Order: sequence, then structure tokens, then C-alpha cells
Amino acid sequence: MADYIVTEVEKNDSAVMKQVDSLLLAEGLRRDGNLDCTAVVYDENFHVIATGSAFGNTLRCFAVNAEHRGEGLLNILVNHLVEMEVKRGITHLFLYTKPESAGFFSDLGFYEITRVDNSLVFMENKRNGFFSFIEALKQTVTTDKPSACVVINANPFTKGHKYLIEQAASFCDSVHIFAVSEDKSVFPFAIRKKLIAEGISGMKGLILHETGPYLISNATFPTYFFKDDDSAILSQAKLDASVFGKIAEALGIKYRFLGDEPANRVTAVYNEVLSSELPEYDVEVHIIPRLCVDGVPVSASKVRDAVRNDNYSVLENFLPESTLSFLKSGSSQRFHLLC
Repeated sequence: MADYIVTEVEKNDSAVMKQVDSLLLAEGLRRDGNLDCTAVVYDENFHVIATGSAFGNTLRCFAVNAEHRGEGLLNILVNHLVEMEVKRGITHLFLYTKPESAGFFSDLGFYEITRVDNSLVFMENKRNGFFSFIEALKQTVTTDKPSACVVINANPFTKGHKYLIEQAASFCDSVHIFAVSEDKSVFPFAIRKKLIAEGISGMKGLILHETGPYLISNATFPTYFFKDDDSAILSQAKLDASVFGKIAEALGIKYRFLGDEPANRVTAVYNEVLSSELPEYDVEVHIIPRLCVDGVPVSASKVRDAVRNDNYSVLENFLPESTLSFLKSGSSQRFHLLC
């Protein structure tokens, strides 16, 4: 063990990355497209015998050479990556692993949140992390009547998002709105949440939440376990359904409202999976046809295109006054370059 070296790999070190890819492939994995850093363990001949990576607040892409299992290399890698994350100011960590590996990570201080089809386990390094998240959400419940829910990214908040919320509000007196918290969108989370809050101002019975790290987007979901993109999308949707089912039970959510988007394959798969899975948690799914203005479906992507092209006629048609005012203000100028 004294001859082993653990170190971070430079992203442009193609020779080492080739060894990393070979090691992952031997475990039936592929290097994830979203990685901030990768660490490896070398033997005395500088061959890569173990690897692990991090992206945001998640640890991923672990593999250990079959000839070196049982030597504590996974422990070394996890500790090294945790130290790296702490230096970046990230202490609440998550990981995805195969069920057969969950026990190893449990021994290293990770706790299971949920699992999907005996193919994927979602874990965190806080014993009561998800429980505390649920308990905090429960404090916002003000009625024992069934409530509805909408989960939106709102990049940015449009008339379409508002329409979906209005449909949910017409169905239930209480509507929980979850804003996707990840900062992987053009508009930062703080801005997106602000625009949602302003856009729903004056509407009764609405409760705005952050998804935190538990309901994630496809921007950060790991793909390295899966043979193709369709398998990854399907597993993420099932994982989200499992996590959301636990949230729904705690908050008394009986109805989930989804926006229809036939042209988007990811959304179509999500809607299909949630429609199939959520009834198992006593949640009824309603898919609402997309709002159209002058026959054109309202979408946040079209809004971002309009921002980039200074097309204010589209913005005026697609945006509530609060979002439109923000985009016309000086504080939004940088988004013209980002969109």
C-alpha cells in the first residue's frame, strides 16, 4: 500500500485518461460527460489501478482494478475526493452507484436515499439529510386537504409556466411549486426563483420551494451507468418519481401537473414515466397542453432565442410583465450574451 499514489489528473492528460476509460470500460461503465475533476490511484509502475471523479456536489465514475480489490483503494479515493470537495466549499455530497456497491459506500459514511429497479442507488453523506429536507417542507403545509404540485426550471419564467400553475391552482386550493435549484441554466437560480415569485404574486394558495439537491435535472444526472441516452433518461425519470413520491406523501400532494411538450423527447419520456410511476404513490398525474400564443407554443428556449436576437415582440407575447420588466432592465444585460 505504501507504494500506491493517489492524485488528481489533469483534464488534458490524454494518456492517463485513456487508462481511466479502459478501467471504467472493464467495469461496464463509461466516463461521464459531466466531470469537474478525476482522481486516480497508481501502482508502483504508474499504472492506473483505481479511479473516481466529482461533479458539483456528486461523486461518480468509481472503478477499481479487479486484481486490487480488497486493498482499500475505494476508501482512499473517496477520502481524497471528499477532501477536494471540502476545499471547494462543498460538504454535503451525493453519489450514484450500483446496488452491489452500495454496501461499500455505506461503510464509508454514505446513506441511501432511494433506489431504482435494483439498478441504481442514490446516496448522500448526511445521515438525516433527506429526512431533514422533508421535515422542513412539512412545516409549510397549512391544510389537511389534498394539494397539487408543479416542478419547474423556469429558465426564465414564462406565461407557459404561469398557465401551468394556474391550471393546478384551479384544481386545488393548495399548490406546491418546486423551483429546480441547480445552477446549470442560463439564468442563475436566484434570478429564476425571484422571477417565479414575482410572476405568481397575488395568486392564493401557492407555496414556493427549492428542490435542493434531491430533484435534479438531466444536466447533472450521471450517464456512465447506461448503455445509451434513452436508458439514462428512463432511469433518471424513475429516480425522480421515487424521490418525489416520498415528498408527495409528506406534503399531502395528490396531483402532479406536467406541461406537454411533444417535440422534446426527454420531456415526453419523463411525462410517460411519471404518469406510470406516481400512481403507486397515490399521486394522480395531469398533463396540460402547452399554452399557445397566436398559434405558437410558449417555451423558455424560444424566449432565450428572442433575448439573444433582441426580438421584443416575442418576449412581449411569451412573458408575464414581471419577467419582461426584468429583461428590459439594466441588471439583465449579461443574459443577452449568455442566451
